[in-house]
Amino acid sequence: MNRVNIYRAATNDQTSISNLFIDEYMADANDAQLKIYLFLIRMMNANLPTSVTDIADKFNYTEKDVLRSLTYWESRQLLALDFDAAHNLSGIRVLSLEHMLSVESSYEAPRVAPRITPVLSFIRPASMQTGMTARAGMTPLAANRTTAAAGSRPANGTIDAAITKPDYTLDELKNFKSNEEIEQLLMVTEQYVARPLTRSDMETILFLYDRLDFSTDLIDYLVQHCVERGKKDFRYIEKVALSWHEQGITSPGDAQNASRKYDKVVYSIMKSLGKNTNPAPKELEYINKWTKEYGFLLDVIQEACDKTVMTTDTHRFAYADGILTKWYQAGVHRKADIPAADAAYKRVSQNTDKLRKNNRTDNIVTKNKFNNFAQNTYDFDELEQNILSN
Repeated sequence: MNRVNIYRAATNDQTSISNLFIDEYMADANDAQLKIYLFLIRMMNANLPTSVTDIADKFNYTEKDVLRSLTYWESRQLLALDFDAAHNLSGIRVLSLEHMLSVESSYEAPRVAPRITPVLSFIRPASMQTGMTARAGMTPLAANRTTAAAGSRPANGTIDAAITKPDYTLDELKNFKSNEEIEQLLMVTEQYVARPLTRSDMETILFLYDRLDFSTDLIDYLVQHCVERGKKDFRYIEKVALSWHEQGITSPGDAQNASRKYDKVVYSIMKSLGKNTNPAPKELEYINKWTKEYGFLLDVIQEACDKTVMTTDTHRFAYADGILTKWYQAGVHRKADIPAADAAYKRVSQNTDKLRKNNRTDNIVTKNKFNNFAQNTYDFDELEQNILSN
């Protein structure tokens, strides 16, 4: 019998969804996020325009719900949001899923610069301006927060030591919660952390809003960012917020760009040390130490990684940390400083070796009950190698 071809008749009445989306993304999304993403795919396939208002009306959501869902999918790298100069949402790019598997296996730049599918055109919706935009019905606390936060972020980007979380009164919390936008933020935050918020939790959110001058959109993104990483502790959330404040992050877009840059550095370091897995907590501790505490650029860290992989197959993070710590103590700031630092360290080591040999030769051990034992001399480089090889 002849072979037959199986095919499907062309039709505009069907919308195809990637299996990767079903396998990897669907379970983590809530109902609103799923409905809105599927609707976007349907509109894109039909080449039809829509707007945030249209989507909100269709599913009986608020525009804030729609924008929050769009931001969620942008954080998962399935959408890219375009804004005009006035911070109005002007377009949405639906990103291809085909790059995800190869990216996750290579660990070079997770979910960065994906291949773009055709743009989904949007009628320009309501403004998404955040931060300094005046809001109708703003409470006195919210109206004054810009003044209270003035000067809290110095020009050099460092955190002002005066920024501390105050002890808010019940009246201040009540005033804070009376704003409709804040009330919705608190409700969504409870959904993220999967429990009712305590007074301490709400004080943390008030601190971010009142003293750090975070917009509700940025706080929403911050909580979501932490929860997606398995961190629901508000002390951790506050710590991340202070870090963002120090970096001058004022919007979800700023936070996402900073996260992408950080992820690229982390996985570049992992690859330089021969690792093709996600960093373990201890490994991430080392990386944070090198990048944040020591302030080394990627090329300096990679130079230490290259020296490490040429020397040892085990305990590579500890060995690289030893190299970078010595460079940090020697005042290395860039890759060009490394040869001079290594040469100085070599001279010190040679002089130390000579001194040890002279001490061994000249050392006369007097045998009595106080020093009737062999005097120890330690080769710290050899000791380090022995520790790392065990």
